[in-house]
Amino acid sequence: MNEEITLTKIIATLGPASSSEEVISRLIVEGVDVFRINFSHGKLEDYEALLNKVRAAGRKLGMPVAVLGDLPGPKIRLGEVCPEGIELFPGQLVYFTELNKQATADEPVIFSTNYPKLLDEVKPGERMLIDDGAVQLVCKEKEVMADGIRITAVVTEGGRVSSRKGLNLPDSELSLPSLTDRDRELTRFAVEKGFDFLALSFVRSGKDIRELKELLGELGARPGEPRYHSVSHSDITIMEGTYKGFIPIISKIEKPQAVRDLEEILKETDMVMVARGDLGVEMDLAEVAVIQKQIIASCREFGIPVIVATQMLQSMIDSATPTRAEVSDVANAIFDGADAVMLSGETAVGKHPVESVRTMNRISLKTNEYIRKTSHSFSIPGKMKELRYRSAAMAHGVKTIVDETDVDFIGVWSELGGSAVFLSQCRIPQPIYAFSPDERTVRLLTILYGVQPVLMEKPTDSTEFMSRADGIALERKWAKKGDTAVYISREPISQLGLTNMVNLHYIGEER
Repeated sequence: MNEEITLTKIIATLGPASSSEEVISRLIVEGVDVFRINFSHGKLEDYEALLNKVRAAGRKLGMPVAVLGDLPGPKIRLGEVCPEGIELFPGQLVYFTELNKQATADEPVIFSTNYPKLLDEVKPGERMLIDDGAVQLVCKEKEVMADGIRITAVVTEGGRVSSRKGLNLPDSELSLPSLTDRDRELTRFAVEKGFDFLALSFVRSGKDIRELKELLGELGARPGEPRYHSVSHSDITIMEGTYKGFIPIISKIEKPQAVRDLEEILKETDMVMVARGDLGVEMDLAEVAVIQKQIIASCREFGIPVIVATQMLQSMIDSATPTRAEVSDVANAIFDGADAVMLSGETAVGKHPVESVRTMNRISLKTNEYIRKTSHSFSIPGKMKELRYRSAAMAHGVKTIVDETDVDFIGVWSELGGSAVFLSQCRIPQPIYAFSPDERTVRLLTILYGVQPVLMEKPTDSTEFMSRADGIALERKWAKKGDTAVYISREPISQLGLTNMVNLHYIGEER
């Protein structure tokens, strides 16, 4: 068993600090499995250039790496403010109107926004947070004036406000669409260029996810309905559309409404991202750690891959070493069962992008080593048990074999990815080598806990599969001759969607 392979996956955000192919290559070597391109900043040609650099670096290194496009979603912003900004003080009254005029420090202070419906949808008593909550107000009253509706708000936490700062409305039920016109343009671009995953922002309900599914369907990236219907879609998404350019959706949980409607979201989405940055703005900071644990537990129950993101090693934007609290934060996400942990500013704009990934990798290795040595056990997802799929039952059986015997190597033939997904969700505390003939499947599997995807030309039968897998394992020093291996495959191997064989085998053994 190779103990130097990270089971919990690492996602790194690309940006000015990591935009060269040289740095991207170093990040891959240090342990990055998936790169995130934030569509909130830059132009289409910038995103395409980054995508091409990742693909080129992966090919040169011979390592599969996926690319995630993160849709910006709607963003409510203040209108223009005088160049010097406006200092607001606790207790001060300010106003929001439809008038699109530059706000000045002269009394009364009147702000405009880029969201006209704000005046209808914000109600008295609801919070209005500017600049990620640095400045806080509460709606006091709404009045119908000669020139339209006017909101009077009282400042509860003061500070300086400048033009186009973000405005969060955590208590308000907004009719703002999750998918903007810009998001639709970016989705078309992502499908055309072959991005592997799309992250959806501003998710509040399953309806938001269905809207993106419909668009992807129109673009040929989610054709037809899944062959296997279930409550959990994560176990069929990779199986269903690999050869058709299928793009899984990662729903970002960053709104209070999404937390309340989490189960409905889990019935629709392929994966989940715990977006702690916006959660910490929209909800009580003291609740964020509890909510994170609840989301991970729910994703585990549904068998849905989950990513923990935002400020994981934030101090490494400037410092070459993280704080002890940050190290514990990353480890706790791994202990809870996250599939992946994500770096944002640390690799996008930080001074130490390579060191940040190296540190994340070391934390993951040490934490997973502790999990393995202490026999820390994750339960089998309850919803996955309910499906009664043959692949799910066999995955559970493999976990039992590994738990009760000394297995050194786990290999699975997973042409469309489904068997690997089931094995990953069992949280077997050692690498699962997933062999597939399709480059896209291999890239999609990079995000799953424990799964090490390997490109292999399709064998003629399961015996040839095991023989060739033995050869690769020995050549790459993932195992040594005589090691105990368990192989999961099918016979006939040409039949898609069928997993019917588990073989206990010694590496290098003649068959």
